[in-house]
Amino acid sequence: MSHTTPPRKTTPSALRWLGGAVAVLLCLVVFGFYTVPEFMVMLADQMWACF
Repeated sequence: MSHTTPPRKTTPSALRWLGGAVAVLLCLVVFGFYTVPEFMVMLADQMWACF
C-alpha cells in the first residue's frame, strides 16, 4: 500500500496577495495619469502621430 501526499498549492496565498496588491497599485498609477491634462494631450498627440 502506498501513501500519497496531497498536491501542494503552487502559489502561496501571501504571494497571491502581493501580486494582487501590485496589480491594484499599478492600475491606480495608470488611472492617476489620466487626471493630468498634459499627459492626456501628449497621449493624444502620440496616438494621432501613428496615423
